[in-house]
Amino acid sequence: MEMFEYNERLGIPLPAFSKHWEEYPNEVQQQILSDWECIRGQIPDRIKHLEAIINKKQEQLNDEEDFELSCRLNEEISEIASIINDLWLWYRIDPHITKA
Repeated sequence: MEMFEYNERLGIPLPAFSKHWEEYPNEVQQQILSDWECIRGQIPDRIKHLEAIINKKQEQLNDEEDFELSCRLNEEISEIASIINDLWLWYRIDPHITKA
């Protein structure tokens, strides 16, 4: 039973449940939460990596005189910032076991 599906944009697996959380037995919920904690633990490192990419692009942008290239760099920085924001949202999710 595969509960997570790799998200190319975010670079991490995300929950991909086939039914509502409460419908899973407590044992399955516990396994999902354990797996999620492992994935969740990777998020800060992923964010740090993306922030380094943004910093490099901002350095390029500071020296760039070509308007079109500057626009493209700004767009890339914006997209990476959006990914970081989404990763923080996933990181803050704090699921719990449903009471039986």
